[in-house]
Amino acid sequence: MRAEDVVRAPTTPLGAPALPPGPYRFTDREYLNITYRTDPEVLKRVVPEPLRVAEPLVRFEVMRMPDVTGLGDYTESGRLAVVEHEGERGEYCLSMHVDNFPAIASGREIGAYPKKAGRPRLYVDHDTLVGTLDHGSLPVARATMGYKHQPLAAEQAREELTQPTFMLKKLPHYDGSPRICELVRTQIGDLTVKGAWTGPARLQLFAHALAPLADLPVLEVVSATHILTDLTLGRARVVHDYLA
Repeated sequence: MRAEDVVRAPTTPLGAPALPPGPYRFTDREYLNITYRTDPEVLKRVVPEPLRVAEPLVRFEVMRMPDVTGLGDYTESGRLAVVEHEGERGEYCLSMHVDNFPAIASGREIGAYPKKAGRPRLYVDHDTLVGTLDHGSLPVARATMGYKHQPLAAEQAREELTQPTFMLKKLPHYDGSPRICELVRTQIGDLTVKGAWTGPARLQLFAHALAPLADLPVLEVVSATHILTDLTLGRARVVHDYLA
């Protein structure tokens, strides 16, 4: 294989890449979002400078994605903290758990999403929308919301999902020293809201050494939304280089 062909290949293994290059279009992407108040001092310890904790709020999300170009069908769970960067309000992505390897690989390699393997689910149990996250055989999170109790304005749903998102990308040299250590910013712009609802909700978190969501305790559920969308992810750009 010629050197220029090696450079053009999207990823390894050559000839059978772990992921397609994108962009990725999501059809019928469904969200369960629960925003809760947590311990501000604990939150400050996990949000990196130069970000600043705007409010001690965390958004726990479970996303069902049955149709993603190049990546297929999968489910994902994440948690995001409300932050500010140079006067701009947004969210910092603390962690994501995914049940699809190409989605994990593309999120980490092409973007800066802090993805690792997990077992999230989003489903309807009689009159309740349920979002769960397991790590292996053990429960990490259980979210419940009344199913389509009240309509939510499309603009309010759009505002929730198009907040700027900040993420930390870290890649080591072969000797273990940092090679890339950057804070990046991305934002969803191409989004169609196909349905949006709100209702009563609760969130339980269970202690787990490798999925420490419970370190940010649920003190008060502030809001809950159930949103159905079509969207395309935006590309990330560097806003702070820790090695510069």
